[in-house]
Amino acid sequence: MTTRHDLRRRSLLQGAALAAPALALGGLRPARAAATTIGFIYVGPKDDYGYNQAHAEAAAVLKKMKDIKVVEEEKVAETADVERTMESMIKLDGASLLFPTSFGYFDPYMLRMAAKYPKVQFRHCGGLWTKEKHPMNTGSYFGYIGMGQYLNGVVAAHATKTKKLGFVAAKPIPQVLVNVNSFAMGARSVDPSITVQVIFTGEWSMPVKEAEATNSLAGQGVDVVTCHVDGPKVVIETAERRGMFTCGYHADQSKLAPKGYLTGAEWNWIKVYEDFAAKAGTAPGNFVRGGLSDGFVKMSAYGPAVSAAAKTRAEAVKAEIMKGGFAAFQGPLKDNKGATVLPAGKALPETAVELESTNWLVEGVIGAIA
Repeated sequence: MTTRHDLRRRSLLQGAALAAPALALGGLRPARAAATTIGFIYVGPKDDYGYNQAHAEAAAVLKKMKDIKVVEEEKVAETADVERTMESMIKLDGASLLFPTSFGYFDPYMLRMAAKYPKVQFRHCGGLWTKEKHPMNTGSYFGYIGMGQYLNGVVAAHATKTKKLGFVAAKPIPQVLVNVNSFAMGARSVDPSITVQVIFTGEWSMPVKEAEATNSLAGQGVDVVTCHVDGPKVVIETAERRGMFTCGYHADQSKLAPKGYLTGAEWNWIKVYEDFAAKAGTAPGNFVRGGLSDGFVKMSAYGPAVSAAAKTRAEAVKAEIMKGGFAAFQGPLKDNKGATVLPAGKALPETAVELESTNWLVEGVIGAIA
């Protein structure tokens, strides 16, 4: 999606290229003040109560830091539009570090810009960078948020009366499946009779389908719902109208559901961005990962509907997670078809590489991948 602001920047960029062609090549930037300029690019609005907002909130903290200048562009499509936005930030703003935050920005768009501007550092939010394949002025960062969803499940288990929980998910890719499974295991660690109904919408952002899925879950007796979509706003608001409890994802959605919001698994991207900004004059890490115990993830404050028993149980589990190495995936573990996916005696922490190829739903989850 091309915005009016984006068109204005491109017009200025074209003029700058004609007036000062020497600035365009080899990653050279215009002479500027000593401040480091960092660019953030979002695929959706910065106030989506979800994925984009989580990044924008961290960018807002960076803006307050000494000698840091932040430039941002929102609603930039995963097309050549993002290349033009990156180039604009480099040439017009003098950005030396760029954060294209959406999954589809990486290949080929960010990689092409990285080859064109080898003196600029590019860091992508996702798991795509490999040393043998990609330029050293690129890299990726991401977090392990499954244990946040596990804690969501623990709290949800104390709130449900029907013992039916719901999960609105975008696509059945490994990270999403790990979140669904973690939520279910967290709930079933409290009460093994609880089930989790999952509905896949097929899209990262599809408000109509998200509303339909939430209403469908309500109609099936589900009384607590969570999600993994880009913008949880529709799910949370729809659930609130239906009198359901909710657990958030990506960012804090408590304002959207003052009665039903229980807690939520949030990204804490400032932990990453502060470190990258401090190293902007050199080269930040190329492959950066962390979870709840590393400060990459945090939990929303408990809502008014959360019982004392739920808080006590959740805080005890969280304390174990914060020690590091907590393994929610413990064998023997079966999928929802009855097949053993983890044998007795084997345990997988959320950092385990095996989870990156998850293609199954755990026992207790109602739904199918295909």
